[in-house]
Amino acid sequence: MATVMKRYVLKLFISLKYITANVVDRNNGKIVATSSTVEHALKNMFECGRSCNAKAATIVGEVLARRLKVEGLDDGQGRGIHININKEVEKKGFKNRTKVWAVVNALKDSGVKLVLEDRYDDV
Repeated sequence: MATVMKRYVLKLFISLKYITANVVDRNNGKIVATSSTVEHALKNMFECGRSCNAKAATIVGEVLARRLKVEGLDDGQGRGIHININKEVEKKGFKNRTKVWAVVNALKDSGVKLVLEDRYDDV
């Protein structure tokens, strides 16, 4: 099996109530690190109530960054972790733009090597 150039990909799942960020290893389809507002430890850090905000998204990004560092994957094994921002925003429309960027910026601020993909790239 050939290794995939864009091996590690960040996938976001954002609903009104929850924010989940997963880093997927495209060689085997497995999630190598995850962080979500549904986790008990995170849920207690903020009030999501009926909607999770950008602050919650930032915390999800920071926790994911720590978990990637523990796994030694914060640089995507030298190739970075890929994310298609436009694709992630388009999943739920304009309302999620601030949440998507909050996760991305938290990861970058925590030292994770991200590769921002263009909408037309194959991600």
